[in-house]
Amino acid sequence: MTKFLLSLHVLAAILAVGPVTVAASMFPAAVRRVPVAVTAGGGDGADAWDVGTVRLLHRICRVYAGLGIAVPVLGFATAASMGVLGDAWLVASITLTAVAAGLLAAFVLPRQEELLEQLTDRQPVERAVTARLAMFTGVFNLLWATVTVLMIVRPGSTTGA
Repeated sequence: MTKFLLSLHVLAAILAVGPVTVAASMFPAAVRRVPVAVTAGGGDGADAWDVGTVRLLHRICRVYAGLGIAVPVLGFATAASMGVLGDAWLVASITLTAVAAGLLAAFVLPRQEELLEQLTDRQPVERAVTARLAMFTGVFNLLWATVTVLMIVRPGSTTGA
């Protein structure tokens, strides 16, 4: 049962967290690429299709963030079946996962929504705002990379390599 749960946990991480990290990373640059005619309120709307890319990236982030709930749920089930719930590497991973989820929910997704609304309303977007979003996204991605390393290395674990 442990191998089955671990397989589901890893698949959920790849299929749910992976798209969020990629789409969130692409989002700030996609916002900056929207033509000036759209962001400055000029033009006839012919370039408005570029906002569709930004909208799609935000939707991917929202939907897959919701699906990402399966990752910690399956992780707890796997850890319980392995008897490692109190191990330091797991506690650190759980903490970093909670911080990453909080960062996504409190900073990344709301700022994406604000930028998408600005573009939809044809308001100009400041580069500093997209740079801050890129920073939050980078920290989110770094947290997930750290959790991944902890899951593979499992320092101090009797089950680790």
